[in-house]
Amino acid sequence: MAYVTDPDRRVLVAVDMESYSGRDNVLQHRAQLAFREVMATACDELGFDRANWLIQQGGDGELAILPPGASERAVVTRLTPVLDRLLREHNRGLRHEARIRLRVGVHEGPVHLDGANGYPGDAVVTVCRLVDSPQLKAALRQFPGAAVALIVSDRLYHDIVRQYQDLRPEHFQQVTARLPEKHFEATAWIYVPGESISTTNEPPDPPVSASDQPDDGSGGESVERRDDRSRPQPAGGGQVFQDIRSQGIGAIGNGNSISVSGRPEDLGSWGSPR
Repeated sequence: MAYVTDPDRRVLVAVDMESYSGRDNVLQHRAQLAFREVMATACDELGFDRANWLIQQGGDGELAILPPGASERAVVTRLTPVLDRLLREHNRGLRHEARIRLRVGVHEGPVHLDGANGYPGDAVVTVCRLVDSPQLKAALRQFPGAAVALIVSDRLYHDIVRQYQDLRPEHFQQVTARLPEKHFEATAWIYVPGESISTTNEPPDPPVSASDQPDDGSGGESVERRDDRSRPQPAGGGQVFQDIRSQGIGAIGNGNSISVSGRPEDLGSWGSPR
């Protein structure tokens, strides 16, 4: 049996395109070209060494293993706003089905870089699960004017977002990312550039269908919960709202409204579609 070498601890970025499979061949081809151009432009603007990223392409996105010394702070707090701006510029004037919107996941952990068919490591599995979670998909649907939705692991939220506050911590929503068919469950935090919601109430889960789950061959009978610590309260003095409806720009931005009453007709939170 081959000797298993030591893993490297790296920053991981997973990116996935919304509604890619619903496009025809021509639109898929154009979307891939635009995705590659936008990612390259964003990295150039931010000074990221994308040439040394280890990238596993997926057609509708990518998994990237960043080089040693990559700044977790810069990746977590600066990449998503730049992508959002570039994509909104790209999408102007395009038909709805031709627009590109991205889900971005960021995590860190040990990764084996010499895998026979990819990059083995629990951290890789986790970041891919986070970006495919129904909770993140629902967050992007919740804000049709946004071009990107970010999800970060609980550890990165506490180590980066709360400590440095380059992005306002109260604009992140704590969720439990769940993929029942993949036996995955983890505390994570969602951020949508230009939008905000301040509540400790975790929204209910949206319906999960088999089509929402990528098949990467993982198995197991029990649910894996990837919590880095006990569930925290949000930073920045966030308030708890229950059984009310709030409206206006102070609620979730841009005149949107949200109900946390729990009534089916009022659902509009990031954890369940309207």
